[in-house]
Amino acid sequence: MTRATAVRAVLALAVLLASAFIALATPVRLGLDLQGGTRIVLQARDSATATADRETTERTLEVLRNRVDALGVAEPTLTRSGEDRIIVELPDVQDPKEAAEVLGRTAQLTFHAVEGVEEQKEQGKEPSAEKADKGARVLEDESGQRLRLAPTALDGSGVKDAAAQIDTAQGGGWFVSVDFRGGGGDDWAKLTGDAACNPAGSPQRRVAIVLDNEVISSPQVDPSVACKVGINDGATRITGSFTAEEARDLALLIKGGALPVPVDIVEQRTVGPTLGADAIDASARAALIGIALTSVFVIVVYRFFGALAAVALAAYGLISYAAMVGLGVTLTLPGLAGFVLAVGMAVDANVLVFERAREEYASAPKRGLHRASTAGFRHALSAIADSNITTLLAAGLLFFFASGPVKGFGVTLSIGVLASMVSALVVTRALADLFSDRAFLTRRPQLSGIALPGRVRTWLAERNPDLLRSPRGWLALSLAAVVLAGAGIAVRGLELGVEFTGGRLTEYSTTRTLDAEEAREAVAAAGFDRAAVTTSGDGDVSVRTGELSNAGEERIRAALAEAGGGAEKVKDEMIGPSLGDELRRNALIALGIALAAQLVYLAARFRWTFGASAVIAMIHDVVLLVGIFAWLGKPVDGVFLAALLTVIGYSVNDSVVVFDRVRELWGASRRTPFRQVANTAVLQTVPRTVNTGIGAVFILAALVVLGGDSLADFAFALLTGVLVGTWSSVFTAVPAAVELEARRNAPPPPPVSKGKKRTGTGSARRLPGGRAADGRAAHPNGAQV
Repeated sequence: MTRATAVRAVLALAVLLASAFIALATPVRLGLDLQGGTRIVLQARDSATATADRETTERTLEVLRNRVDALGVAEPTLTRSGEDRIIVELPDVQDPKEAAEVLGRTAQLTFHAVEGVEEQKEQGKEPSAEKADKGARVLEDESGQRLRLAPTALDGSGVKDAAAQIDTAQGGGWFVSVDFRGGGGDDWAKLTGDAACNPAGSPQRRVAIVLDNEVISSPQVDPSVACKVGINDGATRITGSFTAEEARDLALLIKGGALPVPVDIVEQRTVGPTLGADAIDASARAALIGIALTSVFVIVVYRFFGALAAVALAAYGLISYAAMVGLGVTLTLPGLAGFVLAVGMAVDANVLVFERAREEYASAPKRGLHRASTAGFRHALSAIADSNITTLLAAGLLFFFASGPVKGFGVTLSIGVLASMVSALVVTRALADLFSDRAFLTRRPQLSGIALPGRVRTWLAERNPDLLRSPRGWLALSLAAVVLAGAGIAVRGLELGVEFTGGRLTEYSTTRTLDAEEAREAVAAAGFDRAAVTTSGDGDVSVRTGELSNAGEERIRAALAEAGGGAEKVKDEMIGPSLGDELRRNALIALGIALAAQLVYLAARFRWTFGASAVIAMIHDVVLLVGIFAWLGKPVDGVFLAALLTVIGYSVNDSVVVFDRVRELWGASRRTPFRQVANTAVLQTVPRTVNTGIGAVFILAALVVLGGDSLADFAFALLTGVLVGTWSSVFTAVPAAVELEARRNAPPPPPVSKGKKRTGTGSARRLPGGRAADGRAAHPNGAQV
């Protein structure tokens, strides 16, 4: 064992032990879409006295935290997002009505003297703007009587505490006690002292407590309070015919204090606990079956080295899971799919190494398996790095431009890509170094899987197809596919999800299965005849509307419960129109940046013609995937955006592998026509493309079949994208590069590594059937493998 092998083995063991410890010691944080609960996004806006910036939003968040804590929700999460947004996550809260009302009533809390009751002739007339600016207003009290209110005498910043209590001594029922801080007590004494100068029962003897332009309480000042003296002990009580819940709600609103700026609810999502549990079970089954099938496949294709890759896949799962829990990443449903998808990325790195090792062994079998394996890892490194960087670019765009659970997909995909590199370049490398020179393999090299050229490679060597004889023909075929997909977008249109259009989408599970007509009639009877209602065979009903209040949602649920013998809400998404516009704009920005970033990176790493060709293939893949969803009428939402950006990364991944081989072969044989070099590169990389694609298909097909409704469309988009991206990397990107290179006179790239014999530079004479003069297997077009 060499020193380098020992170091890699120790490093791999240390990484695995540390990962196992973290995985066992740290519990995973589940997103609300997996554990069930409610997510509310609040948008701060400017007021007459304050600007919604980072500082005021932070202070607003602290006030809201007090309100949420008073709701009694276990482990709520409140975080600031950007300059002026607050994200509130409430685990296990299935009916967000109370939370939404408490959080939505978030304007400044103010106390006013009552100047009188509005005369009948003035009713329906709003105060003038000048009068409103001074704080005066006309509002209805709790009974609907319209009161003229004086300017603000005290705001919520003067309130220290408020609590609901019951008068057990005198049997007076529930009341709210309020304690003031600092000058708030003096202001309250003056306000109540002025009110006490009016006769008992007079409207002017009342004090109005206003929250969010609504009078939440307007109590009379007790007759025992003296004029100009007021309630001066720094505390007071608000009495009335309160129930326990009403008293607690009033105390909660008063205690919340004044918000520096008002906020609006722009997004609200609720997921039932059964939906999250079912998604976890379905995803776990799909992951286990997909990984098992992929492991069997790599073992069949690569034999003993495939078994080492299967061990590395298990190590990948452990490393990536430990990284997620160790970093405190919240695992969402799309994130769980990203975790599974990254298994395909881990397979990709191993396949790149093994296919390159096969070529190295075929070119010099006497050097043995160990040297072939070492050379395979060394020569595949650049392609692995380039392909993973392009995937990380797509994942980074998801993190910065996506929202909600989709952002979690970007995080887990990034972790998965990095973990796949560690598992392939550290774990697999250590195992290969330990076993490649063992006697049982050196005596029977065929057992390794590296000494065999593989069926795909052998078939190509025997037939030596000239795939790029007519590059314009392939481009014409790609253009026809794009036109067909574009026709679907133009004719059928896109079924944009609620994230991009705004509105509300609720899903219910009814006790008795309703057909679509029954469900539509029930929703129409509730007063929503323009709602889009769809049903599924297992009793699920989806209702999509424009703006819908919580009271309206309750009417729909009650109507469906009556028609279906009971209805349970399993999912609820509400997106404000402003946020829908923003998410739609961000989606377009993310796609544009993805295309530009990939072009710049590939142009810097290769040639601008290669980068432009890869971008052409990406546009081809994007249009085809969107067009297929348009023809099938499937929703285009935030989860679809995650799949689309991932497909872009995967498409570039495939193109990078081909262009990396083109660069190497062309640099080693600079006088060979580019079309011939490109054809050879395609034939040499097809085994990797096929084997990697099959591995990813196993994973994604398992998600499509077993992942449940929550992941079916997402996995279908990825599966379609993988197939389309595999095709375009060979039959769109490379023909485009051939045509672009034919129109420029730039010299070939310099050799990849001077002074070293590289694969593809051999001068062996070609014989019929793809054999070299010395009897070894040869690549098509004369390049050895």
